Amino acid sequence: MSDIAGELARVRGAFDQPTLTLLHRSLAPVVIAIFRSSFGRDTRSIPAPRLHDQVDAYLDELRLAGVPAANLPAGSGRDLCLKWMHGQWLVRSTADDGSEVYSLTSHAQDALALVTSLTRERASLSEHRISTILSAVRRFNTEVNPDRAARVSILDSEIERLTAERNRLLDGGELPQVSPDYMLEGYSELLQLIAALPSDFARVEEAFTGLRASILASFRAEERPAGEVIDDYLARADSLMAATPEGRAFEGAFALLRDEALLLQLREDLGALLAHPLASDILLDADRRELRGTVGLIRSGIVSVLARRSRVSAALREYIVTHDITRDRELDATLRQLDAELATWMKTAGPRATVPLELLPPRVEVTHLRERFHNAETEVGPPPLADVSEHRPDAVSLTELLAQGGPSLSTLRAELARALADPEPMTSLGALFDQLDPELRRPVEIFGLLHLATNSVGMDRHTDTETYRAVRPDGTERALAVPRVAPADAPVPPTDPDAQPPALATVPEENR
Repeated sequence: MSDIAGELARVRGAFDQPTLTLLHRSLAPVVIAIFRSSFGRDTRSIPAPRLHDQVDAYLDELRLAGVPAANLPAGSGRDLCLKWMHGQWLVRSTADDGSEVYSLTSHAQDALALVTSLTRERASLSEHRISTILSAVRRFNTEVNPDRAARVSILDSEIERLTAERNRLLDGGELPQVSPDYMLEGYSELLQLIAALPSDFARVEEAFTGLRASILASFRAEERPAGEVIDDYLARADSLMAATPEGRAFEGAFALLRDEALLLQLREDLGALLAHPLASDILLDADRRELRGTVGLIRSGIVSVLARRSRVSAALREYIVTHDITRDRELDATLRQLDAELATWMKTAGPRATVPLELLPPRVEVTHLRERFHNAETEVGPPPLADVSEHRPDAVSLTELLAQGGPSLSTLRAELARALADPEPMTSLGALFDQLDPELRRPVEIFGLLHLATNSVGMDRHTDTETYRAVRPDGTERALAVPRVAPADAPVPPTDPDAQPPALATVPEENR
């Protein structure tokens, strides 16, 4: 009998994969077109609100282009993105800045790579493909052949062939001409290999995410002691790369890709291929950008995988630190006790018996809750106040208090308004100050007068100074040099270059 039943089971399993479920849908062309227009090599992730708006905009453009509504997915951009997340074609994660972003899963990237390979024109069989297969088989046999003599024989023949070719070229031999079909096939295979890299990197990231879920499940199960679970986690965290087939494959590739000399050689080889005379006739601008960005794609993929591994380790470490096993065990014991009481009650209760049970306990109404209790030491009254009547200062009158206070703004405002309204204009603010009553010529009144003059229209401040002769409450005088403030139309007083500034009054120390 044939194994048709087994083949059918394997094929059904393959069709259940998200890659084929996406391609098998009737609206797959529209979904693939949206993915190809939104994501690219330089756009690995898109903020969630922006992708919602892009999907709505793409659907509107397709409607305007005449695509029937039956051939377009129904729903808003947000609803479609959520549906594609359930189909495992999109994944939503949190970026470093805390925002939510969408990125394609490895299944969606495999579907896009398959569609891209089908859109490129290539021959199914060519000289380049046969030579590539022969070279790959020869190299693979050289690396894995267990017979020492066979390996030496292969290396000797390869050295002999390469030496003969080198000597021929040094002797001026003719360079073999390459046909355009051969170059086209080579570029196509190279582009296919490069296009598969993003899905390979994404598959490794998804493997780390699945490993995180399995470790967290083992923590929540609590089937083993906490110390044993932590030891197991630490052992698996040290070998995250080797825990899955994808991780082991990436570890092997990472050993090669972190070699700077190898990456430099790759960049030089790609540059030489792009500078080939036939490249301008074969490659499109998009193909050139894809080949030129191969090294950057490899570096960004490695950084993304390592960042995912670091986030997985950080999440598991945080779970270990914050997980309260005692609280979970108390909750589990309470639920078990309730289950036991329910089993006891069901022995005598009927099938339709009910028990009025509140989900939350009622609130206790407490008007006052004592926080401190009686303490003989703290309940003792405060000691009597000391008698300081002998140090009582002398009585101060209201007039004396006002003399020590701030400027008399209301009185000064009236004097300034009267001076400005006088037909004979005042020469300066200092002249007005000298004409005031002694009780309005305190030093603090100068600040009030300057404040009022600043807020008055028509008063200008000059660079020179004038003397204000202030009178203190105790009768002492003091001369203060203050910038001259005068009306705009006031005459400018003559200045004597040989004149000395007025001498300031000497004030006793006790009156300062």
